Amino acid sequence: MSAAVQGEASRRRARVFAAILLALALFRPETVPAQYADVIAKVKPSVVAVGTYLRTRSPAFVFRGTGFVVGDGTTVVTNAHVLPASLAEDQYETLAVVLPGDERTDNGRTAVRVGLDRDRDLAVLRIAGAPLPALKVGDGSKVREGDTYLITGYPIGNVLGAYPVTHRGMISSIVPLAIPTGNAAQLDPRVVRRIAGGAFPIFQIDATAYPGNSGSPVIDPATGDVVAIVNMVLVRGTRESALSQPTGITYAIPAQYLRELLATVK
Repeated sequence: MSAAVQGEASRRRARVFAAILLALALFRPETVPAQYADVIAKVKPSVVAVGTYLRTRSPAFVFRGTGFVVGDGTTVVTNAHVLPASLAEDQYETLAVVLPGDERTDNGRTAVRVGLDRDRDLAVLRIAGAPLPALKVGDGSKVREGDTYLITGYPIGNVLGAYPVTHRGMISSIVPLAIPTGNAAQLDPRVVRRIAGGAFPIFQIDATAYPGNSGSPVIDPATGDVVAIVNMVLVRGTRESALSQPTGITYAIPAQYLRELLATVK
């Protein structure tokens, strides 16, 4: 090999090596996890376990789903289906929330329902006690397909306890809640009600939600704002009612519908 060829090969290797060094200098993977870590730390104190409390029962607190604090710090949002159809009021059973990381159910907060939107499966509770850190309800209408968000809640909370878990997911699609079927005989009553009530757009997310995640906030990692609320029962029941095997897709109701409900709460 001539000296000229060897020199050119050496210069080529030097250029490649310099390009690699430049790429490594510009790529800082720790910046993304640090951003998520800060947001998660901010969000977790506002995410509560929702259930019912009865002192004479074992366990006294029965977990039903996730909720999160908004507004003045005494307002909690969750899914309507998370709440029981009725309470054993003659035995002094009450709605209650348990704070993150608190295994002592006697430290829970009593709650009462003050707002309800059955069509969008949303509920608002008022809790007793001092205000808690509140999350800001953002603008879900600005969410785009391909954006990445965080979901914080209590998957399988009745087993794993009151320890919030965060998952990351991309908005896979923005789709209508109900899918009209081509055959009237295949129409599920829930789909009929949804079509009659007017379908609205919901978010399809590629993160995994588990039982207990209902009511979890979908968080913008850049701001910590809530852009949607996870809902599996209402959405899966209408979108996937024709499927013999449910999919692992997570759905969420855009935050603008939550803002509308909160505006009616006194």
